[in-house]
Parts: sequence; C-alpha cells; structure tokens
Amino acid sequence: MTNHPITQSPTIVDGHLDIAWNKFALGRDFLESAAEKRAHEGSRPAHNEGSALVGLPDLIAGNVRVVFATTYVAPARPNRTEWGRTYSTPQEAHDQAMEQVAYYSLLAMNPRVSLITTRGDLDRVIASPEPQVGLVILMEGADPIVAPEQTSEWFDAGVRIVGPAWSQTRYSGGTRAPGPLTDLGRALMPQLERAGMILDTSHLAEQSFFDALESFGGAVIASHSNCRVFVGADKDRHLSDEMIRAIIEREGVIGVTMYGGFLKAGWDKSAKKDALTLADAVQHIQHICDLAGDARHVGIGSDFDGGFGMESTPREIDTIADLQKIGDALAAASFSDADIANILGGNWVRLLRRALPK
Repeated sequence: MTNHPITQSPTIVDGHLDIAWNKFALGRDFLESAAEKRAHEGSRPAHNEGSALVGLPDLIAGNVRVVFATTYVAPARPNRTEWGRTYSTPQEAHDQAMEQVAYYSLLAMNPRVSLITTRGDLDRVIASPEPQVGLVILMEGADPIVAPEQTSEWFDAGVRIVGPAWSQTRYSGGTRAPGPLTDLGRALMPQLERAGMILDTSHLAEQSFFDALESFGGAVIASHSNCRVFVGADKDRHLSDEMIRAIIEREGVIGVTMYGGFLKAGWDKSAKKDALTLADAVQHIQHICDLAGDARHVGIGSDFDGGFGMESTPREIDTIADLQKIGDALAAASFSDADIANILGGNWVRLLRRALPK
C-alpha cells in the first residue's frame, strides 16, 4: 500500500456518459468544452440540469480514453414535456435511439474520436500516442429494441452494451418501479447473449436484476450504480450487498457514479457543493472492494451531465478532466498504485477485452 499522490496521468475509463442525450435534449455540442457550454448557457444551464461537466477537450485533458456513450430516449410522461422528444411506441423509441447511434458515427469522423466495437478498436485507442476518446455504445433502457429478435440489428449498428431498464420498460421493472422481468424481458436475455451484448444491470429492479442474471450467461456490469448501504435501504436505484456480490461472482465491474444524492445519505441539490468530497466516492469504492476481497470489480461510471451538473458533484470536481483526482483520493485511502490504475480504468478495459468481439 502507498500513501502519496500519483504523479502521472493514468488512463481513465468512464462507464456512463449521456453524450447523445445532451445533444438532442439539451442542445449541447460534445466537441465544445464544458467552459464553452457554460459560457453559452450563462446563469441558466440547459433545462436547469446544472453546469456542464463534459466536452471532448475536457476528456482529452483528463486522459479519459474510453467512455460508455449511451443511447437514452425518454418515455412520454406528463412531467417530461420540457425534455423535447419523448416516445409513446416502441417504434418511436427505436427511431430516436437509432438517430443517437448515427450521431456517434458522426462524432467518430473527428480524428480525436473513435467508435469501439471490437478488441482491436479498444487496443488502438488505448495505445494511441495521440489523444483519443473511444466510444462504446450503451443502450440505457431497452424499449428501442422493438422485439427481442431484433437485438442483432442493434449489435450490427454498433451497440455493445444493453441495460433493459431505466425506470419500468416493456422488458423489466426498474428504478421506482419494482417487479420482475416481463415475459418479453425473459425472451430478450438469450437474444442479448447470442448477439454478444454486455448486460448492464444499472436501473434494474432487484427482482428483475436476479431474473436477468439467471437468464443471461454473458458479461455483466453495472455501468453507474452505488452502494445502497450508504444511501438508504429504500433507495432501489442502488445495489444491495447481495446484488454487488452477484456481479462480483460473474467477474463484472460496477461503475461508481459521482452524483451527490447517490454518494451521501441525506444530500440533496439544496446542499452546498462543499458538503461532498471524493472521500464520499472512495467509501463506495472501498465497500465494493471489501465485498470482493480485491480491487478488480469497481470502476468509474460518472454519469456526468446525466440530469445533474457540476454543482451536484464533489468539491474537487469542476469538469470531467478532474476524474484524475480520484486517484489521489484513493492513494490517500492507502490503495496501491496497481489498484488505483485498475479502478480508474484497468478493470473496465479488462472486461471489454473479454467481452468484445475480436
């Protein structure tokens, strides 16, 4: 164990960023820095989401080499009229998510951005001597898959990770919507496995979570989930110790998210930013490591600009470039340099090398 700040900039992998949603719902240009977005938006950030944290220049500055870039489309509900487009039918969800996939292909025309669909793509991005950001496309909420047998079409389009739920979907119970996999969800699991998808369990209701693990034999992750033990037993958005152990048993990885309400019990958006520190995030990381007996099953899933902004993150964080500071917080908590490197990115890279096609 060491107890000193790290001096190099290790490779970081972020397991959850809503890049396309920010473009289509909030009008934010990924190629602009967070500072440029803040200058455009002034004192009223887009849809009151909070000050932007993410832009390609910030990712480059922080050596964030790989991100899981989501397709997220919102089901139509009365409280979502200001979100712009929502969907009421599976076909609408499909069309909107395909537009987001196309946006990622457009971003990949920039020489600093690449789509990662194979192990070779991953290795090229990691090894590139020039700054690169690789995008692994993650579908958050499976309603865009019109029917389970259509799964392979999404794989062919470049999607590599599927999370069946956000809240409740046609496939499963989800956050604040307890329940099992539906019959359609049970039919989806073997299709995901056959196509070679990674299963993202974040947002799955607990019953759906265990149903899914029973029905799916491929690689399993939780892209952006924290430890329920620290935020309240009623917080079904987060993982119970039993769920964490189940992911560990499947050699999965859990991405700890940086939103204050997911880090610290009792925190809400009325609290000051100084009320949070990266030590609060380290507490979740440490707990997962304690349950695992090692530091090989936890990473970062920041969820930055995913419904909250800079004001709702630990005080050390101004933009996504500051994810590097998690390394210093881990060092201060006596994590070894090797464990820090794994948590910042190595664990996600190892899982992707196992799960992606050649």
